[in-house]
Amino acid sequence: MKRPFIALGILACATQPLAANDRWDNISTLEENVRKGTYGTITSILVMENGQIVYEGYFNGATVDSLHNTRSVTKTITGMAVGAAVDDGVLSVDTPAASLFADVAPFDNPDPRKDAMTIEDMITMSGVLDCDDSNRSSRGTESRMHSVEDWASFFWDLPIRGYPGWSEKPATAKYGRVFAYCSSGVEMAGQAVERATSTTFQDYVNMKFFEPLGITLFGWSENGLGQAHKSGGLSLTARGLAKFAEMHRNGGVYQGQRVLSQAWTEEAVKSRVVARSDQGVEYGYLWWLSSYEISGARYEDYYMSGNGGNRVVVMPAHDLAVVITKTDYNQRGAHQKTDSFLKEEIYSRLTR
Repeated sequence: MKRPFIALGILACATQPLAANDRWDNISTLEENVRKGTYGTITSILVMENGQIVYEGYFNGATVDSLHNTRSVTKTITGMAVGAAVDDGVLSVDTPAASLFADVAPFDNPDPRKDAMTIEDMITMSGVLDCDDSNRSSRGTESRMHSVEDWASFFWDLPIRGYPGWSEKPATAKYGRVFAYCSSGVEMAGQAVERATSTTFQDYVNMKFFEPLGITLFGWSENGLGQAHKSGGLSLTARGLAKFAEMHRNGGVYQGQRVLSQAWTEEAVKSRVVARSDQGVEYGYLWWLSSYEISGARYEDYYMSGNGGNRVVVMPAHDLAVVITKTDYNQRGAHQKTDSFLKEEIYSRLTR
């Protein structure tokens, strides 16, 4: 059996790719495009097909052991931790989240709708609070949260978001929800896991995921109170990220060991809210949901996404998991370049 290909540095060759067929053999064009920066500043690419690594490359100083700061990719792993707590029977998506934060109460801007907000509202980015990272006028943006020490008080003191006449409203929206990208809500979903399990988030993730997946290389950033940054602070290797994707692709099983329930992995990737109507992108439980086209046929995929164009994609119809890590943080077009990489270098090979 051939060993997986590994490219080190800017573009240095090692061994040949492990390939189920010839679609992954010719990688010279892919590497040339990466070298030229066609798709931005890529640091790693890893492709798994049917559980086997068929391509693995490292660029721009990264190596197989490099920890990649993939920013909001962490959100999806936080969603998996919520799933593990649900599997453990200590949490439900219908749990009113505020009930777990009595130590932070009473909240500013009290409202019954705030008290009724559920874990599901948080992990579908459709809560009722004024929390929208894409709106600089929102009082609940990620940057404002980062500037204070106590993120729980920051979130729960937010006012109810408005739905002016020119905006979509939950009552008329598809799925009955309106999307607003809210990092602090994800932090609270992660803190809810801590409170429900009486375990630090780091320890819970280590027990539920890192140990069964065999992940030993990782790094957490923390807030001012020493709490794990659950919406964007986990750094993993490309192989570590691929293990999460592969586990989810297999319905919660990794190398024969049950990690998450099949029920949760199925529920997590069901459409719950429209995220980007102009692009046909919807959202599940902290998973982005979209589709791609091969030879005129459309297929569903789901993915983790982070600032800079970072992406971890699961393509069930083609038994693929794809990891792309990049460092183009806050650069315009970073995600679009990742889209182009997938179209030109991955989808195009699936016709072979």
